[in-house]
Amino acid sequence: MSTVQPKSEQLKKAIKWISEKRKENPDINLTKLVDQAGFQFDLSPKDSQFLLRLVRDDDSQNSA
Repeated sequence: MSTVQPKSEQLKKAIKWISEKRKENPDINLTKLVDQAGFQFDLSPKDSQFLLRLVRDDDSQNSA
């Protein structure tokens, strides 16, 4: 399996931030979390959509 490498530094920071938040609260609403990250890190809509797919895919792999 290949690892996805985001190009945007802000996107990298958002991924790290989301990872930390999910460790603190594993039951957190992913959509709301991605929305918060989008605002906090000034992500484009395209980056926010990518981020949401990434965390949902990760969530589905971890629950399998």
